[in-house]
Amino acid sequence: MTSFAGFLLSQLPAPVPPHSCFTPSRMSCLKRGRYEASPVRGDDCVTPKKPERNRCEEASEDYEAWDVDDVCLFLVRQGHGELQEAFRENTVTGTTLKYLTEDHLKEMNISPVGKRLQILHSCRLLCQNSNPNMKVFNDPIHGHIELHPLLIHIIDTPQFQRLRYIKQLGGSYYVFPGASHNRFEHSIGVGHLAGCLVRTLHERQPDLQINQRDILCVQIAGLCHDLGHGPFSHMFDGRFMPLACPQKDFKHEAASVKMFDYLIESNGLETVMKRYGLVLPEDLIFIKEQITGPLPLEDEERFDSSQNSSWPYVGRQEDKSFLYEIVANKRNGIDVDKWDYFARDCHHLGIQNNFDYKRFLKFARVCTIGNKKHICTREKEVGNLYDMFHTRNCLHRRAYQHKVGNIIETMITDAFLKADPHIKIEGSDGNSYTISGSVDDMVAYTKLTDNIFHQILYSSDPELSKAREILRKVERRQLYKYVGQTRPNADTRIKPDEYDKLPADLANSIPQPSVSDIKLNPEDFIVDVIQMDYGMKEQNPINNVRFYCKSDLTKAIKITKDQVSQLLPEKFAEQIIRVYCKKTDDESLEASRRYFVQWCMNRDFFKPQDGDVVAPDMTPLKASWVDNEDVENDDSEHRALVHKSRVKLFTN
Repeated sequence: MTSFAGFLLSQLPAPVPPHSCFTPSRMSCLKRGRYEASPVRGDDCVTPKKPERNRCEEASEDYEAWDVDDVCLFLVRQGHGELQEAFRENTVTGTTLKYLTEDHLKEMNISPVGKRLQILHSCRLLCQNSNPNMKVFNDPIHGHIELHPLLIHIIDTPQFQRLRYIKQLGGSYYVFPGASHNRFEHSIGVGHLAGCLVRTLHERQPDLQINQRDILCVQIAGLCHDLGHGPFSHMFDGRFMPLACPQKDFKHEAASVKMFDYLIESNGLETVMKRYGLVLPEDLIFIKEQITGPLPLEDEERFDSSQNSSWPYVGRQEDKSFLYEIVANKRNGIDVDKWDYFARDCHHLGIQNNFDYKRFLKFARVCTIGNKKHICTREKEVGNLYDMFHTRNCLHRRAYQHKVGNIIETMITDAFLKADPHIKIEGSDGNSYTISGSVDDMVAYTKLTDNIFHQILYSSDPELSKAREILRKVERRQLYKYVGQTRPNADTRIKPDEYDKLPADLANSIPQPSVSDIKLNPEDFIVDVIQMDYGMKEQNPINNVRFYCKSDLTKAIKITKDQVSQLLPEKFAEQIIRVYCKKTDDESLEASRRYFVQWCMNRDFFKPQDGDVVAPDMTPLKASWVDNEDVENDDSEHRALVHKSRVKLFTN
């Protein structure tokens, strides 16, 4: 079989033969410069005519622009001319060559297997030696990265550019001056890392049959997974929307799918996707499933699928189940989304990142577990994965759930709630939507970014006066005051349906003994309930990770926590309760702390860290708050001092 390199060499002009015109005398004339060049110097001396370039050669630098005739000429040059008819019948163009698989060739009735492999080899060489016009980004986290032209088409849309104006860490920017990065750069980073992981698996395990369609779809899912975020990112879907529209059960993943559909439709990208070899609607469904999980039944019914009903996905069959673990891994939480925000957030926050995704890439493999294929790693990496989830927990404690950042987001949420009925955002067909209502119309939602903060702040509308005043307090750092923090026991954890009742319950916990006449009301308190875990609530996420050993790369094993270390956590989730007071004068703040200590006693919560300082006359009243070890230590120290004094007395 002629290689593609041979094909290129065959297109070069042939070397000039030693014609009789190049006699020594003639050569000496040429050296002296007295010979006048002429295209014709007799019958035996004609300047070689440059061969005409054929269409295939002219298109070789951009094979994706080939039409069927160019592809057929390529087949002839590669010694497969007998297959021209099959390629013409199936309208195989240059774009399609990149995505051909053995299954496609089998459907075209091309046999034997050796012939199919020869064609695929020729196509791979063609693609590797071509320039796909990749665009280079200089990212502060990942360095210089290349993105496929189809991804650039998606990035250069209003719906994606909107992410430039949404802070990655929301209100944390008011605490950490470096946390000014946005969802835009994070999304590009996730798209890049998704490509890194899927290409690594493709190169390491060719038997997985990962094709270029799969690679593009995984990268697009990584690129678009956060399209649905609202102003200040998780503040919008975690704080604002549950209070503004509790009946909607808003999730930014579902909004990302809706925004992705709108992005494709409004920018006419279906044609571009087909040009780069994607198959619609199958690949569109696959992309959306990676973002949000199995789509609703009505969406699945739009696509005629003959898959087994036990497999919940439609975009890809069960033999490619591992592809769903790259962007948003619902099995154990190890995905490229975390890899990027660990590195990016730590960089901007000034916090050390203890997890290196590049090492994970070195050991990633796909193993078969039951009838599904999952991404696994070496058994020696289990400790590093525990460190990864510990890093996630540290980021939440130190930054994402920072007590000042949280209260700032709470105040911004209060301002947005007061402004919600009075803000009008124009959507499709000229309809107007409120802040919370814009999530139902992607035209309006595209216009909703962090800019809404300054729209309210600089407005002169009297209906926005209350919201405006709250935001002014944020700007002046006149924040609600932090009262204290506690934790409930495992059997006394607060359920979501109790959250609204907590301020009233706290206000009814009048401290005993009472040393102040100040009476606080439910509206004076803010009770913030925070769930801290390793990403899977009460579960240990490592229990859902499978490992392989050096001795057998195909066998997946489970490693229990006891096999790793005795110093690992016993529990993987806890609840933290923080209380803030809206009254900022010293008397009210002192009274609120005593209310808080009494409330912790009544609810059998853990003693606040500063409980002995802010309410020394109250904390000894609860027996369970007394540390018996401390009492025993105090008694033993006292006895030792007495004994020492007696010895000294008798020795004197």
